[in-house]
Amino acid sequence: MRRRSRLLPRRAVRGIAAVEFAIVLPLLALLLFMVVDLSRAIQAKIILLNISREGANLASRATSDLSGSGQSIMNALAASTPPLDMNKRGMIYITKIMGYASSPTAGVRNIVLEQYRWDAGAKASGYLPASQVWRCGSWSNGTCTGIAKDKDKDAPTVTLMPNQLADGELIYAVETFYNFDMLFGTLNIGNSTTPILGPDLTSMTVF
Repeated sequence: MRRRSRLLPRRAVRGIAAVEFAIVLPLLALLLFMVVDLSRAIQAKIILLNISREGANLASRATSDLSGSGQSIMNALAASTPPLDMNKRGMIYITKIMGYASSPTAGVRNIVLEQYRWDAGAKASGYLPASQVWRCGSWSNGTCTGIAKDKDKDAPTVTLMPNQLADGELIYAVETFYNFDMLFGTLNIGNSTTPILGPDLTSMTVF
């Protein structure tokens, strides 16, 4: 009888532990899925950052305008993004910007000379997030056709890197976008809300 009385508390403890584990298990599983989802989003963000850097580097090496090489550069960038599926969920923009002063005494403003949108991605997915540098009004085969050529009057001015370019200095802004399939976008915890991680991830590099 004494031996049985000693075993009962142990069995009771094991039963309580099993009940507690069953209660906590869904929360642990939720936290695990959230960590995995966050890791995937961070990986996607790093990939976007890397290809925007590489794209800006390649664009800056072009000898003239990007009308002939812009799409080739973006196709090469999109092909180097596994496990991301850029063909279904991605978009790339390349914008050529120049510092311009109408006279030696006038201030330098940054104007858009060329802008290109990844044409293959636009046709494959229809995912068309707007450029954060400058929004073109009309496109033809991935090339912006709505850029005015009159630098003094009608050339579009952008606020990117204000007062940092010299007259005639060129920069290239490469933007990458990805429609990420988040498992968890935001969570409401009490009176607070977790930050939004997706679904639209973006990165930009200026070179």
